[in-house]
Amino acid sequence: MPVLALVSAVFVITFEQLVQWKYGATGIVGLLLLTVGIKAKSPSVSSAGAVLLALLVAGPAL
Repeated sequence: MPVLALVSAVFVITFEQLVQWKYGATGIVGLLLLTVGIKAKSPSVSSAGAVLLALLVAGPAL
């Protein structure tokens, strides 16, 4: 079981670094809002994070 936790932690850290590299601090804030909203079962917080991430991803296309 510790190996699965280690692989999971490495994946999360790598994903966060990629988001920060590609979208900067705003991407991290969006990811944080989405994660906290899901864990706290708060649809408004998770929706705000999802919208922020969607705007960052779709921004160049708009």
